[in-house]
Amino acid sequence: MPAKPAPIKKSPAKKAAAKEEKPAEPAPEAPPAEAAPPAEAAPAEAAPAEAAPAEAAPAPVEGEAAPAAEPAADAAPAEAAPVEEPPKPPTPPPPPEPTSAPLNLTVEDVNATSVTLKWQQPETIGDSGLDGYTVEYCKEGAAEWVVANAELTVATKLVVAGLTTGDVLNMRVVAVNPGGRSEPAVLAEAVPVHDLVERPKVRLPRSLRTRYVRKVGAQINLVIPFLGKPKPVVSWTKDGEPLDTKRVGIRNSDRDSILFIRTSEREDSGVYEITVKIDSFLDKASLTLQIVDLPGPPTSVKLVDTWGFNAALEWTPPKDSGNTEITGYNVQKADKKTGEWFTVLENYHRLNATISDLIMGNSYNFRVFSVNKVGVSEKSVTTKEVATIQKTGIVYTPPEYQEHDFSEVPKFTAPLIDRAATVGYTTKLLCAVRGCPKPKIEWLKNQMVIGDDPKYRQLSNLGVCSLEIRKPCSFDGGVYTCRAKNDNGVATVSCKLEVKQVIIPEK
Repeated sequence: MPAKPAPIKKSPAKKAAAKEEKPAEPAPEAPPAEAAPPAEAAPAEAAPAEAAPAEAAPAPVEGEAAPAAEPAADAAPAEAAPVEEPPKPPTPPPPPEPTSAPLNLTVEDVNATSVTLKWQQPETIGDSGLDGYTVEYCKEGAAEWVVANAELTVATKLVVAGLTTGDVLNMRVVAVNPGGRSEPAVLAEAVPVHDLVERPKVRLPRSLRTRYVRKVGAQINLVIPFLGKPKPVVSWTKDGEPLDTKRVGIRNSDRDSILFIRTSEREDSGVYEITVKIDSFLDKASLTLQIVDLPGPPTSVKLVDTWGFNAALEWTPPKDSGNTEITGYNVQKADKKTGEWFTVLENYHRLNATISDLIMGNSYNFRVFSVNKVGVSEKSVTTKEVATIQKTGIVYTPPEYQEHDFSEVPKFTAPLIDRAATVGYTTKLLCAVRGCPKPKIEWLKNQMVIGDDPKYRQLSNLGVCSLEIRKPCSFDGGVYTCRAKNDNGVATVSCKLEVKQVIIPEK
């Protein structure tokens, strides 16, 4: 008898699904052992839970051990089905970070009941953006911070109203984004809540808005007016550092501040800044003081070459410019026979020069002074070498100049103009011509040479040609031509002359 089919083991999920579905039809009898080898039979437990086959797998032939699991029909005979790893969950994005603190928090205005603050957005905002700002204040001596704006503000300016006159408040601004609150930007000093009569303002004189230049040893006395009520606090700095009270004196009044130096030195040069402050309001102004002196001499001077009656010099700028720019150099020469110095170049701007017109047979020394806006350096630098102008071996050959060819074809620079004349009234035709050699002038009437006809007067002076027609009649009208010719060519110009008869109306 054929063996009974082996029961199919179901997973719990499959058993639950089997309760809702109809039970599968009974499996047919197993075929002979030759038709279904055990190696190709798929184990019932290896079947997926979702697939509920309608027919059961055939049972093994008697005498053979039942396999623990039946391999799938499409699986390889000797290999087990690969196990798929579950997909990894996506890496969550990093949590948003708060921004950096707002920048440059300052007080813009104060009155009896409000304080106006302004600031700049943080330097680092991040990808999560910026939701807004919250402003908080705290009475001096207290620990509790009060939020001034119920909702976040996106503006960089806020008026904190509803304050009590006389309170002294510490104030701060915090930037907020999805990452949370930033570090607060806190005012450096507490703000008194009261009315200001007049804000501080420095009125720097026009003469001090540019560089203020004085010579070494000069007395400095600068008066800087300012405004502000109540009386502001005045402070000075030099190049960002406190003033040396041993060198610089300061006198302050209700309306101005005086900076004075009895005897100025080059070390007093720098940028001086005055600050006028009332509570948290302040105004600043700066002036540049430059103390200048005579320059030092050039570092070195050298005789580069000597030829003919000339000597070439080179020198280097001075190490000490006198705290101002070098405006030029003075060059002097001295004949060794007399030893007297003569200035050959004054306020010369280059660092090299050629000294000419030296005397044959003499020897020369040279020296150079530096010049700036204060004056000429007290010392100079002198050449170590001596420039000697040789007597022999100098033969002057004058240069040969090619003679210029001035020959030119005649050319009329002013043409003849058509004219209208009246019978009996002398008229004149004019034109201008140039050429080299001087062209010969001929006048023609209707293509006929006029020649020496006494009715016509022909003149040519400095290129201006004229033809005078004395008391013309109606037959003197026509085309007149002026012809100029020389060895290089011929040029002509023509005009039309019309002679009209005067008609006297009958009475």
